[in-house]
Amino acid sequence: MTGLLQTDIKSLPFLHRGKVRDIYAVGEDKLLVVQTDRLSAFDVILDDPIPNKGKILTAMSNFWFKKFGHLMPNHETGIAPEDVVAADERGQVAGRAIVAKKFTPLKIEAIVRGYLIGSGWKDYQKTGSLCGIPLPAGMQEAQKLPEVLFTPSTKAPVGEHDENISFAQAEQIVGAEIAAQVRDYAIQLYTAAADFAASKGIIIADTKFEFGIDDKGVVHLIDEILTPDSSRFWPAASYAVGCSPPSFDKQFVRDWLETQPWNKTAPAPRLPLEVAQQTAAKYEQALQMLTA
Repeated sequence: MTGLLQTDIKSLPFLHRGKVRDIYAVGEDKLLVVQTDRLSAFDVILDDPIPNKGKILTAMSNFWFKKFGHLMPNHETGIAPEDVVAADERGQVAGRAIVAKKFTPLKIEAIVRGYLIGSGWKDYQKTGSLCGIPLPAGMQEAQKLPEVLFTPSTKAPVGEHDENISFAQAEQIVGAEIAAQVRDYAIQLYTAAADFAASKGIIIADTKFEFGIDDKGVVHLIDEILTPDSSRFWPAASYAVGCSPPSFDKQFVRDWLETQPWNKTAPAPRLPLEVAQQTAAKYEQALQMLTA
């Protein structure tokens, strides 16, 4: 199965290998962030790549950053990734990397939910609430929520699971002022993106953002945004409540994994070729629908 699972860039200092991205230092104040074809499901990195995934997600993130760059500060520099690596390394970064400003990442994930699905649906079935926020009785799976909800989580190390936390807990971690800014930014961006995507035939059910702060304490949007790796994208034409809708995102892989005898710890089951290829096709279709 073709795909870039790991980069090997020698011309820059290596900093970190995350679930999906490899990060290198560019001077003292910038980062080279390379989007590989790795896929993480249930917080476990799979051994099989999703062909061309890194390039698709980079193109999608770049689209959103450009479209909504006026809403909040972000990490973009405009520097071409090919210009900061050796000539023989450009193939590893072309179309799948960005040169970003270096910020201190906040120690929370900014999750925004517009629909009752995934872990939120499971939580609701048990408690009648979503991450501690009470919801009306009788709601169905995949139903639109009465209002958009901000439900932060911890940011777990690779191989460990993020945990949902209350807004009060988020305030304790990053401070009340920063937590409020992150909540407001995240809801504003999700709402704008969801409205735009709806005009293209896509429902963004939920999404996850990451934020960082500069040396003056200013909050910036960082990482990737509004991709099938960080969001649930549903085709509006086949959306229905009462079941998990078809999706353009890695839910296709999650659904396949749920059928396997696996306890959601590493190593994950090996992906069949057709599952990887169909996932890549779904990512590509979402990109084309949004950017056409």
